[in-house]
Amino acid sequence: MQRLFPLLAEGRSADAAALFADSVSFSIPHPPGIPWVPEVDSAVGMRTFFELLQAHVQTKEFDLRHVIAEGDDVVLIGRMVSEVKKTGRDIDTAFALHTTVRDGRITRYHLYEDSYAVAQAYFED
Repeated sequence: MQRLFPLLAEGRSADAAALFADSVSFSIPHPPGIPWVPEVDSAVGMRTFFELLQAHVQTKEFDLRHVIAEGDDVVLIGRMVSEVKKTGRDIDTAFALHTTVRDGRITRYHLYEDSYAVAQAYFED
């Protein structure tokens, strides 16, 4: 888990995806029409997600405030600010990311963020 965000910050989608298991439980509740949240169920799907995210969104701030680990589960809590490239608007949101790591691979990636802020930043008025 500790290697994921540095790899993503460097734009290394393939290396980040290699941290995931062959089968992944993926969930990001989001408004319909957001192009960077595909259907994902595997490490290959995670690579697609990371590549789409990099194509559409530029991270400006990433503040990881808490990491809670118990057994195989890790919950990360923080705040992030990202610019939507299409509109130039920022998504400023608190987040919680629930992950599960089994046998050294990430098997769950459930991100919770302010979907209203995502919609406001992405969709034209």
